[in-house]
Amino acid sequence: MTQISNSPLTILGESIKLGESKEVNFDVANLHTATPVNVPVIVERSKKPGPTVLLTAGIHGDEVNGVEIVRQLIAKGINKPKCGTIICMPVINIFGFINLKREFPDGRDLNRVFPGSTGGSLASRVANKLIKEVVPHADLILDFHTGGSGRFNAPQLRYTKNNKHLDELAEVFGAPFVLYSKNLSKSFRSTCAKSGKDLLLFEGGKSFHIDDVVTNSGVNGVKRILKHLGMLKTVFKASKPKKSTVFIEDSNWQRAKYSGMFKASITVGAYVEKEDIMGNITDPYGKFNYFVRAKTSGYVINVNELPIVYQGDALFHISTELK
Repeated sequence: MTQISNSPLTILGESIKLGESKEVNFDVANLHTATPVNVPVIVERSKKPGPTVLLTAGIHGDEVNGVEIVRQLIAKGINKPKCGTIICMPVINIFGFINLKREFPDGRDLNRVFPGSTGGSLASRVANKLIKEVVPHADLILDFHTGGSGRFNAPQLRYTKNNKHLDELAEVFGAPFVLYSKNLSKSFRSTCAKSGKDLLLFEGGKSFHIDDVVTNSGVNGVKRILKHLGMLKTVFKASKPKKSTVFIEDSNWQRAKYSGMFKASITVGAYVEKEDIMGNITDPYGKFNYFVRAKTSGYVINVNELPIVYQGDALFHISTELK
């Protein structure tokens, strides 16, 4: 249910009235050097009441493409709504971002400790503060992620199936793919779902890499959502996606049959027929060359871009059943 109110928004101890802009600090702990760590939360409120949209990124410190999407939304002023409120948190795991690591300094994956606790680990405390002091204000959450190391994800949205409302929002967002997936235990997405909060998780690209196609997909998707909610200022254009979103009911990973040097010959997002050649595995000595053929027909939504693979490594993520 959309929360529309004329009263001030109190978030992280700061009161923000309609028509005000404010940067508040998501403060949890200093660095081990006693240096303060400021995690800015950018809040933009229109003079006109409306929905509240929360844009989050950087739950994993190495997923810079998601950070770039939210950064662009702020830099271009897209986060200044025509009505309602937009809250931006470009880097939630600032500790991992500083150290160029996925996890927190305590070794924990922030996306596996929600809802967290006030007396737990550092990651748990960050999770708890996010859930208790920021998330309750949101009507819709758009959470931006990136693929793993060396594995390039096609731009896609993820959420559980049989959710008509999220299906409608996904159509509006216009990412190339929707991959229905179960909520992982103690994840941000799972915790928000239990709290009754709508959340679309965006995946695209690979860690430690900024890709223009993925970034544009994320930025354009947000603009379409904001326009749909009546929140996008008229100065910004929300173009329709060039192709309809493909909804994927099920998918499989195709793994390496041999160890060796690997090179994909297809691009992420492509459609392949069974037995199509998708790449090859060779040895360093020019004595071995194995062609990797598609075991099923489907869309390739992830490609391993690492040059060295071992037997059993995931090479391609391919859709097996469409909606």
